[in-house]
Parts: sequence; C-alpha cells; structure tokens
Amino acid sequence: MAEYDAVVVGAGPGGYVAAIRLAQLKKKVAVVERDRVGGVCLNYGCIPSKALIHAAHTFEAAGGSAQMGIDATPKLDAARLQAWKEGVVRKLTGGVAQLLKGNGAEVVAGEATVASPTLVRVKGRDGTRDLATKAVVVATGGRAVELPFARFDGEVVLSSKEALELAQIPGSVAVIGGGIIGLEITSFLARFGTHVTVIEMLEEVLPGVDTDCVRVVKKALRGHGVEFFTGAKAKSVERRGGGARVEFGTKEGEAKSIDVDRVLVSVGVRPNVEGFGLEELGVKRAERGGWVLVNERQETSVPGVFAVGDCTGPPYLAHRASKQGIVAAEVIAGEPAAADWRAMPGAIFTDPEIATVGLTAEQARAEGRDIVEGKVPFGAIGKAVAINATEGFVKLLFDKQGKQLVGAHLVGPGVSDLISELALAMEMGATADDIALTVHPHPTLPEGIMEAAEAALGRAIHFMGPPRR
Repeated sequence: MAEYDAVVVGAGPGGYVAAIRLAQLKKKVAVVERDRVGGVCLNYGCIPSKALIHAAHTFEAAGGSAQMGIDATPKLDAARLQAWKEGVVRKLTGGVAQLLKGNGAEVVAGEATVASPTLVRVKGRDGTRDLATKAVVVATGGRAVELPFARFDGEVVLSSKEALELAQIPGSVAVIGGGIIGLEITSFLARFGTHVTVIEMLEEVLPGVDTDCVRVVKKALRGHGVEFFTGAKAKSVERRGGGARVEFGTKEGEAKSIDVDRVLVSVGVRPNVEGFGLEELGVKRAERGGWVLVNERQETSVPGVFAVGDCTGPPYLAHRASKQGIVAAEVIAGEPAAADWRAMPGAIFTDPEIATVGLTAEQARAEGRDIVEGKVPFGAIGKAVAINATEGFVKLLFDKQGKQLVGAHLVGPGVSDLISELALAMEMGATADDIALTVHPHPTLPEGIMEAAEAALGRAIHFMGPPRR
C-alpha cells in the first residue's frame, strides 16, 4: 500500500493548489481526479467561458470599428472558435499537470472514497488501489443544479458545460436563472447574434450584487436584444423538433410561452459531497445546502479530514478555493495558517464587467454603519474615453467615522483587473485619504479609483459630482 502525508480528492482550483503547496512543504502527496486535472473551472467553467466572452467582445469590436476609421465585417466560424477555446484550456490544464509533476505531487486517476482519515480507496481503470495517508483534503467541487421539468440532455436543455461547447451558435436561447453564470453566457451569445430571453424567479437578476451595477449591465444587454423577465417562474420545458417550448409565468400573473432553439438552466450550484464516504465518516454538513462545514483552518468535524472549495459552500469562487487549499496545506504541514481574510473579491465577466469586494451600502447600513460614498463614472476617465469604453462607474464606500474602505462596487471596462487594488486596500485597512493620496498613472483606468476616493472626500478633480451635504 502506498503511503502519503496527505491525499487530496479532486484536482480543481482548490485541490491542485493544495497538492502543490503540500509538495512545496516537502510533504509526500497524491491528488485523485476522476475527470480532468483543473476541475470544472479550467475545463468547463471559468477559463472556457472567459475565452468565449473575450472572443465575443473582439467580434463586436471588429464590427463596430468603422467610427475609428477601420472598416471590418467580422464573420464567425463556430468550429474554429471552439478549437481555439479548447487550445486555451489544454494549455492551462497541461500547465497545471506539469506544475504538479514538477513539484513532486502524484496524480492518481479514478474515483475516490474516503474510507477513513488515514485511508483513501481509489477505483480506477485497472482496479482498486488503497492510499494510506496522514491527512485527507476533500476538494470535490460542485455541479449545476437541475430542474425537475428541465433535465439536462446535452442537446437542447443545457448546463453551462454544454453551453460552452456549442458547435453552432443558436438563433435563440432561453436562460432560466439570471445569476452570474447565466448572464455571463448571455453576454457572449447575445454578441454573437443569439436572441436571449432571461427568466429569473427573483425580483432582479444578479441577486446580491449592487443594484446600480446591475442596471448598467442590463441596459447594455438590452442593447443587444436580450429580454428580461424578473419575478417570473419557469413552469415547463417541452422539447419540440430540434428546440423547445418554455412556459413561464410573469410577476404580473401572465402565462407566457416562447419557442427557442436551446434552453440553458443556470439556477445554482450544488456541492459534490455524496458518494465519497463522507456520510459514513460522520463529516458534519450544513442543514440547508448540504455543504461540508469547516473551521478557519479548513478542518471538518472529523480530525485529519480537511475540505476546501465549492464543497464547503458559497461563495463559489475559484480563488477562494485556491486560498482555502493553501490554508489546508499549511495547516497539515504544521505552519501557522487560517482563512482569516478581510476581503474576498468577486468578478462577473459580463460585458461590461462587474467587480465587487466588501459590503454593499445596504449591508453596511444593516450593520449600523454610517457610510459615505464616492462614485465616479468611467466617462470622466480619459483612458476609458480613449478606448471607447465609458459605460459604468467606480463606487467606493467608506466608514464615515474612521474613513476606512468597507466596500467597492465597479462596473465597466476591465474592472475585474481593478478590484485587486481595492481588495488589498481593504486588507490593509486603507482609508479614503490613503487611496486619494496614492498617485495613479495617467491615462489609466485605475485613476477612477483615486477619483472615487477623492469624490468621497468632496474634492474630485475630473468629475462634478452632487454637492456634499
């Protein structure tokens, strides 16, 4: 029987990072993967979706370049698009495999069962193999939630995985669920010419996101023909010919039906926690949602068993999973580590993008905080005007008494790259003065961050905001 210091179950952004960090700390480690190294994120989610979103943005930019004196008529070849996307995926997953190998982590292919905190049983093509270990890291990820009346068939009724593998761009798509995944896929399909209808049960799409940011994205998507039905409930999906008829009720009580080529169901993520032996071990899980419960050291209720990533519940973020993986690895290796971050940023890759960190204004007020807001539109930022990307704004929220940054909400060009500065500022306890006094190079998009901090202090230079009270 092979013996290890740790066995990691799952090679996604949580698992492979944990394995690499364990190997760096001179621990003998194996990572078990039943599908492909990189997990859902690299193979079927984060990376392929961003590749397609970038392609759609390029397609649209080429078609709208005449105003800059560049005449171009783009033509989409869906097969070549998919081949390019797969090339991106292979490059990154191949890189992860090399990093695991180069650091000395062993990859074991197969289905893992955690028989005990010291034994992982792997069922592979060549039979069953037992791995003796001193610790186990569960990094089993999550999967898309199905609807009882709209089961995934991979042809007409799609999960996000199949939506990212479309061999042809459909003429029409109904998206059931207006969360992050649904709107990211909507963004690239609409720019490729698909007529998209979004059906969201809640009163607004992107629930929990700053409402001002959501309005900007909805306006942009409506400009590409996207229809939104919020407060609406999907009732049935019936396959008809090569497509489907979707029936739903609007918030006004009207019964509606639409015929579409494809249906994307994106109503949430369910943690992968069944079938790995966790129930038999007595690992405690959340009563609602069912995810594995962990402490700040990523320890479960069973000593020697750790858990990271989507199997530990929301927020379902790859970078959160990776950070948790590092924490678990360092704890196993005897290093001082804990999941004690102040700020967990998030990015939504619609077009325009949304990026957030910290509290919304509503959350801050619910905590009893008195806040001051600084908000500057990208239309006031020279770089945004120069690249013809003026939709959106930077909104910063500061505690009125101590002036510390408590929340940041951005929508517009490249904000997924800008949010890291604000996450760092929050981790370091930066104030409005700290950010405003930090010189930002010109002309750049991050100048919007400096200007928003100055606006909160009542001294914005390049934007005439509302008068300070």
